[in-house]
Amino acid sequence: QVQLVESGGGLVQPGGSLRLSCAASGFILSSYAMSWYRQAPGKERELVTSISAAGGISWTATSVKGRFTISRENAKNTVYLQMNSLKPEDTAVYYCNARVDRVYWGQGTQVTVSS
Repeated sequence: QVQLVESGGGLVQPGGSLRLSCAASGFILSSYAMSWYRQAPGKERELVTSISAAGGISWTATSVKGRFTISRENAKNTVYLQMNSLKPEDTAVYYCNARVDRVYWGQGTQVTVSS
């Protein structure tokens, strides 16, 4: 069955960096676009960035453009989100997303940006 497992979240100071990972299983990762979403407390889940099956960046939210980069390593069945110059407003639970036969979500990983 399809599984998505996020890791790499944590507490970081403003201006710091984190790299999130999404380990995918149960489907051929190289055949599908992948996305990262986030949900801050009291807010709706929002799309952060997407990457096509071929590896091109499909879309990036204006709020993170120039700071966050999505990438994929199909041989390792893993998608990454490199987050630089983090701001307190980036604090959220970050989710990996795949649209295979239906939409799948990981369990999420907490990112907290605070001094």
